Amino acid sequence: MADGPLIVQSDRTVLLEVAHPDAESARHELAVFAELERAPEHIHTYRITRLGLWNARAAGHTAEDMLDTLSRWTRFPVPASVTIDISETVNRYGRLVIERDAEGALVLRSTDAAVLAEVARNKRIQPLLIGRPSPDSFAVDAWARGHIKQELLKIGWPAEDLAGYTPGTPHEIDLAEDGWTLRPYQRQAVDTFTEGGSGVVVLPCGAGKTLVGAAAMADTKTTTLILVTNTVSARQWRDELLRRTSLTPEEIGEYSGQAKEIKPVTIATYQILTAKRGGQYAHLALLDALDWGLVVYDEVHLLPAPVFKLTADLQARRRLGLTATLVREDGREGDVFSLIGPKRFDAPWKEIEAQGFISPAACYEVRVDLPDGDRMEYAAAADEDRYRIAATAPAKIDVVRGLVERHSGERILVIGQYLDQIDLLSESLGAPKITGATPIPEREELFQAFRVGEISVLVVSKVANFSIDLPEASVAIQVSGSFGSRQEEAQRLGRLLRPKKSGNTASFYTLIARDTVDQDFAQNRQRFLAEQGYAYTILDADGILAPAA
Repeated sequence: MADGPLIVQSDRTVLLEVAHPDAESARHELAVFAELERAPEHIHTYRITRLGLWNARAAGHTAEDMLDTLSRWTRFPVPASVTIDISETVNRYGRLVIERDAEGALVLRSTDAAVLAEVARNKRIQPLLIGRPSPDSFAVDAWARGHIKQELLKIGWPAEDLAGYTPGTPHEIDLAEDGWTLRPYQRQAVDTFTEGGSGVVVLPCGAGKTLVGAAAMADTKTTTLILVTNTVSARQWRDELLRRTSLTPEEIGEYSGQAKEIKPVTIATYQILTAKRGGQYAHLALLDALDWGLVVYDEVHLLPAPVFKLTADLQARRRLGLTATLVREDGREGDVFSLIGPKRFDAPWKEIEAQGFISPAACYEVRVDLPDGDRMEYAAAADEDRYRIAATAPAKIDVVRGLVERHSGERILVIGQYLDQIDLLSESLGAPKITGATPIPEREELFQAFRVGEISVLVVSKVANFSIDLPEASVAIQVSGSFGSRQEEAQRLGRLLRPKKSGNTASFYTLIARDTVDQDFAQNRQRFLAEQGYAYTILDADGILAPAA
C-alpha cells in the first residue's frame, strides 16, 4: 500500500500529513479543488466542496484529474463513495448551458430532458423563463441572465454561460513593454480569462494582478470600467496604466468622492457605486455611462453586497475579477462564481515564490501573557467585549517595541484594528500613523516617504490591507485584526511579498494574547496562509523582550 501524505475520508474531508516528504507536492495539487478547514501543527484538514469542484472544472480540471491527484497521494484507497460523488458533482457543471439561439435570443439549453424539467419547475427559476422555443431549451428574459445563474447554482445545477458578450465601444490599448514583459503566469492568466470570456484570476499580492488587468484590456481593446476598493487604489491603478500601457492621462478618468470623470477607461470606487441619495443608488448611471466592453473588479473578494445586485444586470459585458483569495467572510463565494464568473486561473503562492517573482516570507505567532489585572478584566467581561480586551492588551506595546528594535534598519509596518490602539502605538514608537480619517493627500505622502526610506516605521489601520504598493516593506507586525478573517490575513502578508532589492526573507509577526479568544481567532486567520504552504513558528514574547546576549 502506498505511503502517501493524504488520507481521504468518506465525508469528503482529506487529511494531509505536514511532515511527509511529499506533502508540498500533494498540497499544491489538492488546493486546486479542496479548501483548507483546519491547520494545526501536524495534520491539516481539507474539505472537498461542490463549489470548489465546479471552480476547478471551469478552470479546465476534469474529474479524472482530481481523482488522479487523490489516488496518487493517498495512503489508503479512496472511498468509493467519494469517487462517485466527485465524478457526479463535477459532471453537473455544463449540463445546462446559457447561449443564444439563431435570432440572438437568450436560451437555457440542455441535452438532459430531466434536468431541464427539474429546473423549470423551480419556483424561483420559473418566472425567469418566458417560453419554450424547442424541446431542449427554454427562452430566458434578457435581464435575467445573472439571476438565473445564481438560482441554478443554489439548486446544484451550475450553468455554463456561452451567450457571449457585447464588444463595447472599441478603444485602442496596447501594452508598452519597454524594458519589461509579462511573466509567463501573467500571460497564462490573461489567455485563460480571454478564452473563458469572464471569470476570476487568483494571484498573490505582489504578483502583478494590475498587469493582468492591463493585459486583458490590451487584448480586448475596448472601453473599460475598473472598480477598486478606495481612492488610493484608484490612483495606483491610474499610475500603473500610464506606465505600462499606451493610455494617456486624457483617456483615464477617476470616478470617486473626489472626482466624477467619465473617460474611455474609468476607475471608480466601490464606495461611490454603492452610495445612496434619497434611498436610491446615486451613481448607478455610471454602469451605462459608456458602452463598456470590459468591467474589472479589483479585490473581488471584497465586492460589497449591493454591487452583486448591480452586476447581475451586467452579464452581457466581459467581467474580470482579480483577487489574492476567493475566500469571503460573508460566505458569498457562490455569487462571485455566478455573477463575476468562475475561477479561470489560480497560481499557488509558494510556486510563484519559488520562481523568484514574490519574496519569501517567514510567519511568526508571538504569544503574550496578560498581566493579572488585565486577565481578571478579560475573565469578567461579556463575551462580545473579550476580543477587543485581548486584542488591545497594553502588554503588546512593549513586544512591538522589541520587534521594531530587532529589525532596526528595515521597513516596518505595524498594523492594528482599533483606533485608540493605533494612536497608542504611534505615540509609543514615535512613528506616523494612517487611518481612515487620514486625508488622501497625506496618506499618499506618507506611503511615498515609506517607499523611499524617509520613514522606516509606519503604523496603519485596515486601510492599508488593500491594493497598497509598498515594495520595500519587509516586516509586518499585526497587533490586532478583524476577528478570524482569513482574507485579511492574506492581504496583510501580501503587503510584504513584493520582491526586495536586498533579496531578504520578509517577516510577518502576529501578536496573540495567550489563552484568550485572540488565540482562537488567530488559528482561523492562519488557515488560508497554511493552505498556501506557509508555516507559523510560535514564539514567546519573553524571548523578544529579553535583552540580547
